[in-house]
Amino acid sequence: MKKYAAFLFFIFFPLMFITAQESDLYNWDIDSLFDEPPPETADSGQYDTGSISDNVLSAIMKPGITFNASYGFYGGISPGWDKAPWHFDGNEKFSWGQGILMNSGISLDARISESFRVFTSFSLQIPGSGGNIGTAALGNFYFDYDLFKALYIRAGKYGHSWGISLNFGFTNLLSRIPEGGAGGSSYIFKVDIPIGVGGIQALAMTRSDITGGVIPGFKDIGFGLKYNLALRQVDFDLGAFYQQNMATRGFLSVKTTIFDVELYNEWLLAVNTHSDFGASFAANLGFVKEFFGTTFTVNGEFFYNGEKSSNYYMPETSLETAGTLLPGASAFSHDITIALNLLYRAGGWGSVRLFLQTLYSPLQSSAQLIPGIRITPFPHAEIYMAVPVALGSEDSLYYRAAPAGRPFSFVFLISLSGSVKASFN
Repeated sequence: MKKYAAFLFFIFFPLMFITAQESDLYNWDIDSLFDEPPPETADSGQYDTGSISDNVLSAIMKPGITFNASYGFYGGISPGWDKAPWHFDGNEKFSWGQGILMNSGISLDARISESFRVFTSFSLQIPGSGGNIGTAALGNFYFDYDLFKALYIRAGKYGHSWGISLNFGFTNLLSRIPEGGAGGSSYIFKVDIPIGVGGIQALAMTRSDITGGVIPGFKDIGFGLKYNLALRQVDFDLGAFYQQNMATRGFLSVKTTIFDVELYNEWLLAVNTHSDFGASFAANLGFVKEFFGTTFTVNGEFFYNGEKSSNYYMPETSLETAGTLLPGASAFSHDITIALNLLYRAGGWGSVRLFLQTLYSPLQSSAQLIPGIRITPFPHAEIYMAVPVALGSEDSLYYRAAPAGRPFSFVFLISLSGSVKASFN
């Protein structure tokens, strides 16, 4: 009875505050679901010239250089057990999960002419990896070139994504990698041809270690083609991606708004053109609805994954190292998954945000609950508190996929971050 009393106290008391995602101490931000585009797409470099006059466009694209310096300092603890409290048997192990992280980034955005732009970024992170004092790395390094404002080219080292799902990036075909294939940063040659509000996008991509001197062969290069049709009431994306030693995949994304409810639906077809020509599919249906203005936001999504085998590459973020997501990982389990995300912007002092993320696999009787709170008490400072919980038997999906093997833990994180920019024309 003492164990269960302690469990009830620890469950209900943090719920008054409360989360994070499904990895370690530092890898989740509710803003990534509702507010802000991913870092790789925030700087699209595309030019919407349909509503901009030539004079204004010329002023925006005046030759010059922009410097940006960003900094982040993070510290926290994540105490937890290797078993959920209701599975305690006297052999459970407790750990504090403490951690610190410091990183900085410098970028140079050089506008050489109206048609030619080069972007370069570098980063430094402490602690380093492999026993090093720190880890310095080249970030994005690419150029933009436009031909007669009708053909836009971007080539170099950078990230790019497809798809619109807020929870399951299964239509982001650019994140797929062959089994045993390279899983590094992406190098992309991309061409965009605007057609009305939408357009055609064609690209070639490799994840070979070009920085390390590896020159990719044809089998290491993937080829993608995507068409966007943007109408007044609905937005369509239709795309396909091919690479040797991997299934050829095509997808269709549809997004519309009905009675102030944003609806989205995606379909994926995968054909094993590299082996037995077997076919499989995946699909989702999701919605986003805001209440009381933008005070309360609800996102729900139903996802069916019929792909039995697929590897995903997860890009590095300011708080998370890069890695490969293997088949059976929680977000892409084989069968049905239901996601529900709630965000309440309380506002006032601290810009308080309460949020809850839920992933539920009904056929496997497994779920992940992550309730949490984010507070911004002072400029540039944020405080996160969370209680990631895996529900189900000890051999269930989310229990086995719990971060660091801990299906029940608390997360307390403090961050101090900011950036400064200077431009010279």
